Amino acid sequence: MATPEQPLRADAQRNRRRILDSATQLLADEGVGGLTMDELAKRAQVGKGTLYRNFTDKAGIASALLDDRVRDMHSRMLQGPPPLGPGAPGDERLAAFTEAYMRHISGNLDLVLLTEASSPRGRFDRVGYPFWCRHVEILVAEVRREDHAEDARLHAEAIMSVLSAAQLEQWIRIEGHILEELIPRVQKIVVSIAVG
Repeated sequence: MATPEQPLRADAQRNRRRILDSATQLLADEGVGGLTMDELAKRAQVGKGTLYRNFTDKAGIASALLDDRVRDMHSRMLQGPPPLGPGAPGDERLAAFTEAYMRHISGNLDLVLLTEASSPRGRFDRVGYPFWCRHVEILVAEVRREDHAEDARLHAEAIMSVLSAAQLEQWIRIEGHILEELIPRVQKIVVSIAVG
């Protein structure tokens, strides 16, 4: 696999894209349970060696698909219009983040759960988790209007726990809550945690 300093060759980039596109289609057709390395290699029309050079397991594929899917949200959070992007008060940005994050997680729930189940520390081992948590920490600090980084960090971790994939699975799939009704209720909880 190429390192950050060593970009993939054009044919390797095409193969990787073909694998990810095929994985997306396979997930749409069969769900996470139907995502097998054998079926993926067949659908992507690549050899197993090519597949395993790019991805060692289903969790690696899920992680790559999630990375593709968060780029737009990251961009909107950092450079987009308010309230998700800069320019709105911290509590409004936090509420907008909560909605966007809940939609992202619930829309990719099986992939997120697969990646989190693949490591002993779950979401804490996800590459993007520190970014999400730091963003929330900054917004919490703005809402609380204090420089206690430790407190802001603890509040951010509490918020991220409320927004965890396992919690959303519990609310949506087990308890049967509807996402559209759940979002404003969770936004109130998140803002109240931030205010402390």
